[in-house]
Amino acid sequence: MSSSSDVVASEGSRTGPSEARPRVLPGWAPTAALGAILVLAGVLYGWALGSLGWSNTYYSAAVKSMGEGFTNFMFGSYDPAGVVTVDKPPAGLWPQVLSAKVFGPHGWALVLPQVVEGVLAVLVLHRTVRRWAGEGAGLAAALVLTLTPITVAITRSNNLDTPLLLLLVCAAYALTRALEARAGRAATWWLCGAAFLVGCGFVTKMLAAWMVLPAFTAAWLVGAGGPWLGRLGRLAASGVVLAVSSLWWVAMVALWPGDRPYIGGSEDGSAWDLVVGYNGLGRVFGQGPGPGGGPGPGGPPPWGGPGGGSGAPRGPGAMFGGGTGPLRMFGDAVGGQISWLLPVCAAAIATALAVAVLRRRGRLADVVLPPASGWVLWSLWLLVCAGVFSMQEGIFHPYYTTQLAPAVGALCGGLVTVLVRAHRAGARWPAPVAAVIVAVTVAWAVVVIRRTPEWHGWLVWPVAATGAVGVVLLCAAAWRPARLLPVALAVGAAAVLVAPGAWAVAVPADGSGSMGGVIPAAGPMMTPFGGSGRSRPRGFPPGPPMPGGMPGAVPRGGALPPGPFPPGPGPRDGAGLSGDQRKILDYARRESGRARITLAVEGGAMAASPYILHSDSRVIGMGGFMSADDAPSVRQLERWTRRGELRFVLGSAMPGGGPFPGRGGAPARRTAWVSGHCRAVPPSAYGGAAAPTSGGPMGFGRGATLYDCAAR
Repeated sequence: MSSSSDVVASEGSRTGPSEARPRVLPGWAPTAALGAILVLAGVLYGWALGSLGWSNTYYSAAVKSMGEGFTNFMFGSYDPAGVVTVDKPPAGLWPQVLSAKVFGPHGWALVLPQVVEGVLAVLVLHRTVRRWAGEGAGLAAALVLTLTPITVAITRSNNLDTPLLLLLVCAAYALTRALEARAGRAATWWLCGAAFLVGCGFVTKMLAAWMVLPAFTAAWLVGAGGPWLGRLGRLAASGVVLAVSSLWWVAMVALWPGDRPYIGGSEDGSAWDLVVGYNGLGRVFGQGPGPGGGPGPGGPPPWGGPGGGSGAPRGPGAMFGGGTGPLRMFGDAVGGQISWLLPVCAAAIATALAVAVLRRRGRLADVVLPPASGWVLWSLWLLVCAGVFSMQEGIFHPYYTTQLAPAVGALCGGLVTVLVRAHRAGARWPAPVAAVIVAVTVAWAVVVIRRTPEWHGWLVWPVAATGAVGVVLLCAAAWRPARLLPVALAVGAAAVLVAPGAWAVAVPADGSGSMGGVIPAAGPMMTPFGGSGRSRPRGFPPGPPMPGGMPGAVPRGGALPPGPFPPGPGPRDGAGLSGDQRKILDYARRESGRARITLAVEGGAMAASPYILHSDSRVIGMGGFMSADDAPSVRQLERWTRRGELRFVLGSAMPGGGPFPGRGGAPARRTAWVSGHCRAVPPSAYGGAAAPTSGGPMGFGRGATLYDCAAR
């Protein structure tokens, strides 16, 4: 393994005399290049933060609620009363809570930690790949991660994939250090550190973090030193660390002695059910309520009916990420997010395998490959994650694929190292091999761009032209490698990065391409049902219109009112609500007296988030994200109204309380109880319209009715 001081000029002394070359770049060049990449990442991830508003208002409302008490903070409560949590563990939101405490309750303060985490992920990936394959590979990996379109889009939101990405890249760094040590105490500590970081990823996004474990395990078994008993013993010790660091929150939820929030997304309010159900097997096999849920009781049917419909994408998850199958990563919904350099990755794996086989047969002996453990790590990382995402029948969003980006960058960097070392060893095949790779990658980029020619379709010409020049130069370099190869490789690299780089730069500054921050994406804005705000990719069925962005999206900009957060500039209480929403909330506050809960809102988090974000009142969103959770239960509602803790409920006009009714019928039971035990408040009582709305399409709070539960 190379040390952190390795640079291009020193690779010859590290890999053998046949590769030694005089220094061609000054010693400060790698540092300057890394600095430029980090600045580019900071600009792409963080520019115009103030225009992003509250991004995903579901998580933004939770961040505000989590800042109001220790229990809310530890459990990730969505509402200030601690009734129900978000449908993920809380660790990924903790930096956002702390940032809001430091900088005040602004939308940009919630996205700022994401930007920092994204830039750190680029830096750590460079350090990791450099130790495996040299400085040039590390710089290539960092640049690829920076320019991955979906990584730019997800980092400019407050979703939880960015902290997960940083933790997994840090875990890969720790594993690489363990493989450098090979055996002994240092290897044990670094390996356990890698396991601990993966466990922290579990407390951020549960089983998504564990998808890298096959790659980590195989890489350790391949690259570790010492007897097999020692390797397995260290692996077992790291397994204990992984279990503790992953499951402590699950155990805390089960053993908590006092009242705690209901765990959102679960069937029984437990964290374990969330692990194996909604955020586990439900994602893979399509179980669980909500969009993408299976056709079981309470789950919506797959797209196009029970059979998927003729010509429609297969699988419930097709609503969001295209039909399941081995080509999903190249499909219309996902291809523009992550697939640009997948041909390069395939070529990297094939080239490394071919060189390894030829070396065993006594040929290409002078070509020194980066250690096999690294190839195993990054190849399995890519293949396992891509395989799971491709076959995932449950909820799947294209932004999940940002988890592939570090492996894509590392494999691209590894390929650069192999080609350069083979060239230095006197081989003539690197130039034509690189020409084929550039030609295939550029051709695929043209295919992706042509899918939506109305959206920056002009990119076809610079991509094709740059690719053609690169291929010609690489072919010519096979005969004059000394003079042409450096220039040819530079032009070829530019050719394969033009298209993803353009998509990364084109991520809208105001988040309009990410459906109100809920489903971040680069490229043409797409609805969950296959439509697009700017264009509709071929092969997608038209979907219903989505006026105003995602359901119940809170207007961008502004700041939360003073309250549990530090004082700071912000609108007055309720300034972010619509006219009817303000009237409803003012009436409920005025008439509730000393009730602990001012207003309970049915219809999902998209209907409740505006009230939580833009008021100091204690407002709860019944049923969690999609109104499907049994929180509050009918028994809780009865107890609260009997004790005077709750008086007003804003009921949804949709059957069952929301668009996704849930397996156990909890929303329907709540709706039946409210309609049977509470009196509808006429809009004239609070000065509202005849059909008050919460501002969201698809029935999220539209035509909602205010109920007074103390009137009977």
